[in-house]
Amino acid sequence: MDLLERELYLKTLQIKSLLYITQSINRNVSSEELFKIYNHTLGFELQIPRMALFFNIENKWKCVTDKDLKNEIGNTDLTEVLLEFDRIQTLPKEVHPLLQQFDIVIPIFHKDEPIAYSFIGEMEDNDAAYEKMQFISTITSMIAVAIENKRLFKKQLEQERMGREMELAIQVQNMLIPSEFPMNEHYELDGRYKPHRGVGGDYFDFFERQENLMFCIADVSGKGVAAALLMANFQANLRALIGKKIDPKVFIAELNNSVLRITKSEKFLTFFIGRYNRADQKLTYISAGHNPSLLLMDGEIHRLSKGCTILGYFDVIPEIEVGEVFINDEALIFTYTDGLTDQTNNSGETFTLELLEQFLTKNAHLPVHDINEKLMQHIELFRENVAYTDDIALLTCKIF
Repeated sequence: MDLLERELYLKTLQIKSLLYITQSINRNVSSEELFKIYNHTLGFELQIPRMALFFNIENKWKCVTDKDLKNEIGNTDLTEVLLEFDRIQTLPKEVHPLLQQFDIVIPIFHKDEPIAYSFIGEMEDNDAAYEKMQFISTITSMIAVAIENKRLFKKQLEQERMGREMELAIQVQNMLIPSEFPMNEHYELDGRYKPHRGVGGDYFDFFERQENLMFCIADVSGKGVAAALLMANFQANLRALIGKKIDPKVFIAELNNSVLRITKSEKFLTFFIGRYNRADQKLTYISAGHNPSLLLMDGEIHRLSKGCTILGYFDVIPEIEVGEVFINDEALIFTYTDGLTDQTNNSGETFTLELLEQFLTKNAHLPVHDINEKLMQHIELFRENVAYTDDIALLTCKIF
């Protein structure tokens, strides 16, 4: 009779505990509350003398609840020890010293990945011990899977939020970068932009002011949304300065100050700006640490490299040199970011500046739209199956 009464009591206790745990999970109580329920169920209801429950939290296994430990586990990293256990088993004598206070380990797996380890110590060896172990395994699995599902759901929500933010960032960046370009008897422009991660830190623009055509291209250090946000701020400052009739050197110094105010020297950008005046047929330019833009005229290629250092790194730019070139014949001006000339292929070869110059020399007679289109196709073939390593931006101008 005593044995039957104990079995009935244990069965009743298990049913009540399972019901309470299930209701708690359905109410979506916090992980901390579930750990308390687990501790109460094992320690008070099942009268387990000693126990510890480990969970993987932020890629580190931690003891999340325990009872009557001889030696406190604290923040000791037991990852390598825990991962050795793949089934319910009695702990070997040579186990880690902190685990020698336990007798049995119960690992819980979800999709072949460990998500919890329960350690039990000093449990009575009687007829009910086996059934208790099976019940402990059941409720450990229930709570562990519930918490893992919470984590996965939270991760999914975060990914969806990031996806919405990325979509918004893409929309904003698409509004910043021109999609329509001028084409008249004096000049024609065309641009291409291929961000590495949906959004990026490359930027180009153009401005028409009476007899002047101004065009620019820039590249922020870094990638992704942070670089895109800096570029959006840079564009606002650039457009504010474009409307002022100030000396080119003062213009660059003011841009440098605006970038410094935003980044505190933690990020920088390279920049090229050119101004073509139809009246005197003069191209004035400054290259601020940017890879050299290319001018094709009279069958020759000129690298437009005069200028200064990068923007946003120095409080005062030490020296600024303004470049000047007279356009006395039809000319092609090609500006780009370094994602183009840094691209590699399966053999580890890079699409160098020399290869770019060869391509432009061969195709300079084409309209700028066709040049850019053909170049992007050429890069696609060149890279083979190597992923793009950086943002790529092109802005091509032909002067007649």
